[in-house]
Amino acid sequence: MTTATITPSSTQYATSADGTAIAHEVTGTGPALVCVDGAMCQRTLGPARDLAKALAGDFTVHVYDRRGRGESDAGASPYHLDREIEDLQAVIDAVGGSAHVFAASSGAALALEAAGQGVAIDRLALYEAPFILDDTHAPNAIDLPEQMQAMIDAGRRGEAVKTFMRLVGVPAPFVGLMRVMPAWKKMTAVAHTLPYDLSIVVPQQQGRPLPEGRYAGVAPTTLVIAGGKSPDYMRNAQARIAESVPDARLVTLNGQTHMIKAKATAPVITEFFLN
Repeated sequence: MTTATITPSSTQYATSADGTAIAHEVTGTGPALVCVDGAMCQRTLGPARDLAKALAGDFTVHVYDRRGRGESDAGASPYHLDREIEDLQAVIDAVGGSAHVFAASSGAALALEAAGQGVAIDRLALYEAPFILDDTHAPNAIDLPEQMQAMIDAGRRGEAVKTFMRLVGVPAPFVGLMRVMPAWKKMTAVAHTLPYDLSIVVPQQQGRPLPEGRYAGVAPTTLVIAGGKSPDYMRNAQARIAESVPDARLVTLNGQTHMIKAKATAPVITEFFLN
């Protein structure tokens, strides 16, 4: 294991194709690895920094704030999935032109789309894209992004976050507890990005199998990770994704859930990217 810089660098900026400034930071030494967060997460809220520290001995880990979050700009043009793909490409360009990518939850769905469009990803590791591809979970409403946008437009950011938390299975008492915790302010601050994430994943949350060839254009060798304690629908979806990507394999982390724990996840990522 190499000697690593464990303390993240000061904020750096990559400029996306539409001029949006995307904030990122660097931890460690070694091959470039970019982390793509899921819904409501950013550098200061979510698993990315802990994971970066755990990986810093083997990789130069780049953690970025997706547009509209943290220190990244809100967007120089209206939101579209293609803009987020361009953001990821901009970060990869800033770190050398190609990189390994680890992506979680809705970030995993984003990374799959990016890889399918030819973004310069060396190897790709995905942690539980939140798809519903069978009848083991009720489908989500196809107009969920629009419902969430209506809450945001009405100034009901807290209600939007609460709705999202309940949607992903957080128990009501815990949601109530979170409303008095410091993290709640950070979550409501990025509530306007919830429609973005939902627009990426809702088409694959309808209880139907992936369309034939949906990810046939994903070229990088890919690792699909499922948590052994995650619900059936989540684990089943990861198996279907691994079958759909041409060069992919599935690994299940015993005892893990959708909440990423660096201690359990980092060794699997390291082995995959370095071997």
